[in-house]
Amino acid sequence: MAEKWTRDSWRQLPIRQVPEYRDAAKLEAVEQDLRRQPPLVFAGEARRLKASLAKVAEGKAFLLQGGDCAESFAEFSANNIRDTFKVLLQMAVVLTFGAACPVVKVGRMAGQFAKPRSEPAEVQNGVELPSYRGDIVNGIDFDAAQREPDPDRMLKAYHQSASTLNLLRAFAQGGFADLHKVHQWNLDFVADGSQGERYKELAERIGEALDFMEACGLTGDAVQQLRETEFYTSHEGLLLRYEEALTRQDSLTGLWYDCSAHLVWIGDRTRQPDGAHVEFFRGINNPIGIKCGPTLETDDLMRLIETLNPANEAGRITLISRMGSDNVERYLPTLIRAVQREGFTVVWSSDPMHGNTIKSTTGYKTRPFDRVLTEVKRVFDVHNAEGSYAGGIHVEMTGQDVTECLGGAQAIGDDQLSRRYHTHCDPRLNANQALELAFLIAEELKAQRIGNRRKLAAAASS
Repeated sequence: MAEKWTRDSWRQLPIRQVPEYRDAAKLEAVEQDLRRQPPLVFAGEARRLKASLAKVAEGKAFLLQGGDCAESFAEFSANNIRDTFKVLLQMAVVLTFGAACPVVKVGRMAGQFAKPRSEPAEVQNGVELPSYRGDIVNGIDFDAAQREPDPDRMLKAYHQSASTLNLLRAFAQGGFADLHKVHQWNLDFVADGSQGERYKELAERIGEALDFMEACGLTGDAVQQLRETEFYTSHEGLLLRYEEALTRQDSLTGLWYDCSAHLVWIGDRTRQPDGAHVEFFRGINNPIGIKCGPTLETDDLMRLIETLNPANEAGRITLISRMGSDNVERYLPTLIRAVQREGFTVVWSSDPMHGNTIKSTTGYKTRPFDRVLTEVKRVFDVHNAEGSYAGGIHVEMTGQDVTECLGGAQAIGDDQLSRRYHTHCDPRLNANQALELAFLIAEELKAQRIGNRRKLAAAASS
């Protein structure tokens, strides 16, 4: 792809958000071990995702990307994976029904272990230790031994990712995702609430449609899409030693792919055009995400897109805006206009989580759900005004019954955050809040579809 690129050429450039490992020999041994391990995903799968994202870029599909803020070793279980997958399936059904278009499903799963930090160190009661950088690097407990970066954690993250992927593939293709089981995806703690009722009504309508299709001879045995689904994985490509070790050359095309996930993204803190992360990403052929925050200069974004996608390949670049609800109208239109002016083909997705983080009156890091909804609405409004397509949503959520984000139909208040605040890093939407968000987006997409039809009809009659 890019001239003079090698999978380790990033090592010659400035790098940010990198842990300092004391035992260089142990680090090298772990990297060599990872290079010998089988790939977690395959080049052909990444190419299929890129083709699906190309449809999103054309306005013919919608991207749903969601999952844990940071996967952990402690909370790893089949039930947690299953329940998060269930909620993503529910959200996808709501979006498909409302938008009347395919939904590309991508989990923040099977690799989302590393987290960027604002500061390299943390101080408690006068004691300074390295910041927690995710379970792939060090432990969350404020303890000197736990906070020491440990290379062996990369191997543990790899094996947990392999197990997670194995289960996700079984769920997606083994009958669990069959649309005839749409009622069974509703979690018990969701079913009794208002969002559960809305979902139940939708599921009944889908069931009626399936009954009609079966009467016409279109059964799950005849139509694969009714009984299976495509599901992909993604994470922030932050720990480049891990990413490099799992980067392989495709035997069919000769191109390089990061086989740790189908899609990897560059975070807001590591998108320096001359930095190590951009250097690594420019040579892999996976679909790539770029987080776009309020500090992103237009010229830097243009340079990033030109560097990472010089052929302007559809489906290659997903721009994930994360402005904060109060900053959308100020910063997003300028970026959209610049992309349009240069003729770049991209997927525009909205991350309404990271720009809306606050500290509650009770001291918990949280996100007001009304701000999340407001950012989504404003993103749709801006894209509509600019003649662009808001083609995706990127959320931190879980299938667990957590109380980490304020508000929503459950009206979670400050005094309730402590009840089930389980996150290892950032606050996540629970299943009720995730479904509520999906219904809002479905309404926005439906209104957009109706508006486009009216415009076409008016143009045809004029």
